[in-house]
Amino acid sequence: MSTPTTTEPQQAATGPEQAATGPEQAVAGPEQIIADARDRIDALDDRIIGLVQERMAVSGVVQQTRIASGGRRVNLSREMEILGHYRDALGKPGTALAMTLLELCRGRI
Repeated sequence: MSTPTTTEPQQAATGPEQAATGPEQAVAGPEQIIADARDRIDALDDRIIGLVQERMAVSGVVQQTRIASGGRRVNLSREMEILGHYRDALGKPGTALAMTLLELCRGRI
C-alpha cells in the first residue's frame, strides 16, 4: 500500500511562519523612504541629463547634414511635430519642456 502524499502540512507550516515574521521585519521610516526616493530621483536625473546630451549631439548631426546639403538648419514643421508629441504625452507642461529641449538642441543660431 502506498501512503497518500499531500502538501498541506508543508503549506500549513510555512504559512503561519511567514505571517509571523512579516510584522517583525523592519519597516522603513518616512525619513528612509524619502532618502531612498531622492536617491532614485538623482539617478533618474543623471540619466535624463545624459539622454538630453545625446539628443543634442544627434540633433547637431541632423543640422550639419541639412546645412551641408543646402537646407536650412531648423525645420519648423518637424519642431511642431515634436511640440505636439510632448504636449500629447505630458499635457501643457510638456510643451514647455519640448521648447526647452529644442532650444538646447538647436545650439547657437
